[in-house]
Amino acid sequence: MGSVSKLYILYDLVRWEEKALYEAAVRKGLQVKMLDSKDILIDLNGGSGSIIHDSIIDDGDTNGIFLQRCVSYFRNLHLTAALEGRGYRIVNPFHCSMIAGNKLFAHLALVRQGVKAPRSMLAFTQDTVLKAMDALGYPAVLKPTVGSWGRLIALIRDRDAAEAVVEDREHMFPLYQIYYLQEYVRRPPRDIRAIVAGDRVLGAIYRYSGDGRWKTNMALGGRAEPCPISKELEDTCVRACKAVNGEVVGVDLMEDEARGLLVHEVNPTTEFKNVARVANARIAEEIIDYIMQNCG
Repeated sequence: MGSVSKLYILYDLVRWEEKALYEAAVRKGLQVKMLDSKDILIDLNGGSGSIIHDSIIDDGDTNGIFLQRCVSYFRNLHLTAALEGRGYRIVNPFHCSMIAGNKLFAHLALVRQGVKAPRSMLAFTQDTVLKAMDALGYPAVLKPTVGSWGRLIALIRDRDAAEAVVEDREHMFPLYQIYYLQEYVRRPPRDIRAIVAGDRVLGAIYRYSGDGRWKTNMALGGRAEPCPISKELEDTCVRACKAVNGEVVGVDLMEDEARGLLVHEVNPTTEFKNVARVANARIAEEIIDYIMQNCG
């Protein structure tokens, strides 16, 4: 058992998950505080009182652990870097926040570690992205490198649609002119969301498309069913977690008839409400157990 005595839950949006984690930590007997990242001020040169918040943080408390739950990729990344720079232990660590929070970076990390993922391509201009789509074949999937809840992910069915979508993206923020493309995997009308802590899958669900849509995001009307945790699923998810230097992550997978399970995303601040509900899993409690046993 580790020596964790205090847990600070960092957030910028209080979701069901943050409440569940707080309540689980209280039940486990931890001193736990919710810290709104928008209220935190950090003196990067250190010194007494270098972390300022409405709640008291014992600067230099080596037994205090931060659980990073900020939804914003950029706030998450920079706050994690600053806290690690001050010597604090963060779950997930900076490297995981940086890699897993960016779909392109995560894809590279997965492939480098031999985790199967959909064929993907990168382009930067209108001409090259159209060539990339021609190479992948239609339909193809265009994703922003940073984003969640299925926003700005487009299924491109033909060359005319590709030209229209890319023309729109050329007038958007420069981040959306980094063209990250994936093949369209001919899967069942579902994908898999699994929650991983360390070397264990805590629970998994199938997510089915809703109302004829191809996206399976629950926020977009998808439905969920329990997914059995096979040896292949557990092995793939744990390897994906380790590939991005993660500790507690969500892994999204697709079933390909020829290639088996393909990992298409890893989420470092994953939502797990539906996994807990549908799979009847004690996700929040097991995440807190992982922190208490491994992070002291």
